[in-house]
Amino acid sequence: MSNTELLQQKKRLLSLDFFRGLTVAAMILVNNPGDWDHIYAPLEHSKWNGCTPTDLIFPFFMFMVGVSIVYAISSKKDDKTQHKNIILKALKRSVIIYIIFAATHFLFAFSFSQFRILGVLPRIAIVYFISVIIYIKTNFKQRLWIFSIILILYCFLMTVVPVPGYGYAILEPGKNLAAWLDNIVLTPAHMWSGTKTWDPEGVLSTLPAIATCLYGIMVGTTLKRTNLNEAEKVAWLLTFACLSIIIALIWNNWFPINKALWTSSFVLYTGGLATAGLSISYWLIDVQQRKKYIRPFVAYGANAITAYVAADVVLAVLSWIHLDLHGKTVNLQEYLYQTIFVPNFSPINASLAGAITYVLILMVPMLILYRKKIFIKV
Repeated sequence: MSNTELLQQKKRLLSLDFFRGLTVAAMILVNNPGDWDHIYAPLEHSKWNGCTPTDLIFPFFMFMVGVSIVYAISSKKDDKTQHKNIILKALKRSVIIYIIFAATHFLFAFSFSQFRILGVLPRIAIVYFISVIIYIKTNFKQRLWIFSIILILYCFLMTVVPVPGYGYAILEPGKNLAAWLDNIVLTPAHMWSGTKTWDPEGVLSTLPAIATCLYGIMVGTTLKRTNLNEAEKVAWLLTFACLSIIIALIWNNWFPINKALWTSSFVLYTGGLATAGLSISYWLIDVQQRKKYIRPFVAYGANAITAYVAADVVLAVLSWIHLDLHGKTVNLQEYLYQTIFVPNFSPINASLAGAITYVLILMVPMLILYRKKIFIKV
């Protein structure tokens, strides 16, 4: 391999940091509205079937976990003597991510009886660990087979296997096979508080989430290919993205695009959109060197997990501080929102302004970390 190729492999993919940072900023935006009763429709999840811009955020992040795996360990993959060390490091990282998840939960409510076992960070931890093992132990063709088998198997389980207590397979909220398994394994006390009858990051739906990460791994592998030039890489990836979206829309007719169930059509639809988004970012930023105005999002992307956790921690701290106003006790977050935003905007715009302000405030420490080249790894 030439020196040029080695430098190309070691070079950080700036477009990946940008796209990941844009995703994390969007995640913080939709997770922290000023008022949950007043939210613009695109900033809410789909009620069930369908896909809003908000539904794209988590699968985009999982997709980029896959791309990152390739760029982090591809140089070590061929050396089988390093596999054990890679797996142990991946396990350690996954455990740390889960511990962080548990710690942030107890910041809000110190209760083991109502502790949610799974969630966003646990899904990232589990999917990351399994995907690392698959990546180092398989080649591209084998990963494509595993990816396809997962999607077909999950579709079969959800649309053919009878659901105990309901008879025929059903895809309705709280009545499908995934919800049945969550009730057995997690029990209602340890599921998402929004339902207590099913968990959007539940046990069975973790399987197609692994497929989303594998999608990212395959895209990352394509971007790392040295026998294609940049234009050819982007052309192939955009072609695959279009085909993926078309297949998803066809599959949607009998296995609907659904974020809560993380359906197979949802994997292909969001994977296609993520591929298109990253490919365009790659062409503009890494190839055409158009880097103006991207630093805030690159800063978010360079410390993605830190930004996500910081958003929860800051929120917890604000909720701890209480003020007594004319006999009524409010926390500091509510006080700031009611004082700064509510009097100056309509209810829905006040909610949006509060969320945007929160993203901008958290951007400051992320920019400082990035400027000082501090990248907090977990």
